[in-house]
Amino acid sequence: MTMPIEWLAQYPFPPALILILGGLLLPLLPTSFRPAAVLGLPLATLVVGLSIPDGVLLYYPFIGYELELVQGDRLGRLFSTIFSIMAFAGGLYAFRNSKMMELSAAFVYAGGAVGVAFAGDLITMFVFWEIMAIGSTLVIWSARTKASQGAAMRYLAVHLFGGVVLMAGIVAHVATTGSIEFAAIKLDGIGAWLMLIGFLINAGAPPFSSWIPDAYPESSPFGMVFLSAFTTKTAVFVLIRTFAGAEVLIYVGVYMACYGIIYALLENDMRRILAYSIVNQVGFMICGIGIGTEMALNGASAHAFAHIIYKALLIMSAGAVLQQTGKRKCTDLGGLFQSMPLTCICGTIGALAISSFPWTSGFVSKSMINTAAATEHLAFVWYMLMAASAGVFLHAGIKFPWFVFFQKDSGMRPPDPAWNMKAAMIFFAFLCIALGVYPDPLYALLPYKVEYEPYTFAHVAEMLQLLLFSGLAFFLLLPMMKRTLTISLDFDWFYRVAGPFVVGRLVQGLAAVGTAVEATLTKMVVDTITVIRRHHGPEGFMAKTLHLSSMVFWVVAALAFVLILDFARGV
Repeated sequence: MTMPIEWLAQYPFPPALILILGGLLLPLLPTSFRPAAVLGLPLATLVVGLSIPDGVLLYYPFIGYELELVQGDRLGRLFSTIFSIMAFAGGLYAFRNSKMMELSAAFVYAGGAVGVAFAGDLITMFVFWEIMAIGSTLVIWSARTKASQGAAMRYLAVHLFGGVVLMAGIVAHVATTGSIEFAAIKLDGIGAWLMLIGFLINAGAPPFSSWIPDAYPESSPFGMVFLSAFTTKTAVFVLIRTFAGAEVLIYVGVYMACYGIIYALLENDMRRILAYSIVNQVGFMICGIGIGTEMALNGASAHAFAHIIYKALLIMSAGAVLQQTGKRKCTDLGGLFQSMPLTCICGTIGALAISSFPWTSGFVSKSMINTAAATEHLAFVWYMLMAASAGVFLHAGIKFPWFVFFQKDSGMRPPDPAWNMKAAMIFFAFLCIALGVYPDPLYALLPYKVEYEPYTFAHVAEMLQLLLFSGLAFFLLLPMMKRTLTISLDFDWFYRVAGPFVVGRLVQGLAAVGTAVEATLTKMVVDTITVIRRHHGPEGFMAKTLHLSSMVFWVVAALAFVLILDFARGV
């Protein structure tokens, strides 16, 4: 590493720009050169990211502040590493089938995530944060369906709102403290709270959790692989950086872990099942950030790393099924293990990893968070996390592979997908098992020194009991688990259905009020003009000409009245 570090110190270059500029140039490259670029750009970003030393590497003066465009530390390198690996595997999975606009946007999106990982100040972080929002919206839009275009606009609206809240928080924080440092922040002011809310919106926290199952499943089979990795995990990264130990995050995380399970169990759409399980898994990470100890933060970081791999593997498996069958509802699928054995095996490995089955990556990472809760004597939190772990096995560990690859025979016999899609799934399946069996390379990347042994007899036995009883409950309750052609209502119902209905009625009501007010004012004006015209018009009383005799009579009468008064006063 010595030579790259020296070279970077002499010619510093933000690693994020490798993906961003490379993504923008992809459509301009010759067709024969694109596969090499799609696979080479993430690998170059990975190497450069791992070579970034601790400390600030690149400055830029801006309106009186010194922007720290590239700052290296263990946490940033950890997230840059997994973002680069994800971009490589996603590119391998997609490059033969995906649209060029989608791949280009996906690389810009991934570059934004890497930029956040190495940002040393709040302004730089915010710029890359918004680049991510633009790139991810284009990824959703690239599916070119009516549903995807609607979902992309709702996604953009939610994230622009989150960006405005975050920007307001940064401005308030900088005005209060005078610092743009991207580091630990106390929750003691309006600026800090607004920043926390902005981060949590991207993490999929309540009440905005539903943007994930609303938007991600409407992207293409290839776009969803990228979408599953960057936005929510970048939010986890910035929360670790800024709000580690904030107690409110413990309960936000517990809520998300339980919320994701309930909706995933109700879903019939395999891609929405996996989208809800993203909320569930991010809930574990946010809970760990809220606990805030070194063990918990290592667990949250490790779980983000492992989750990106096994979640992408599950979504690759579901994407392969969608690509080969055109079906995404559990009620339309089943029996595919006969003709798609490799997709079935890889999907099952991903399901075991997300369920924390021993000798998979999820077992190592999630148990660190649970252990941190137990060590801090957070009994309620520990029980809820264990219950959520059992729920994960129900909805993603068994339900997804059972209804998609087994249960009834749908009669469909599609083959496994193209070689590049199979290669990407095999690569991530290998990592799921490799990190579970030998986690030391992952431990070496974590922000704090790891003193944790996951493979004790008690821990393995505990998890096996939990998973076996969950599996038994699934098959005993199988009639209740079978899905039907129903729709689950979530918070997005308020801005997809209730919001437009209320706004439409308000517009109609205001239009009716406006019409009534206009009619009333018009009548008042007409009536006033009529009265004026009646008295002052050509035929009005005030316009009449009196005869001379009448005028003499009235003058004489007035003089007589004055004389009578004068006479009466003299008497």
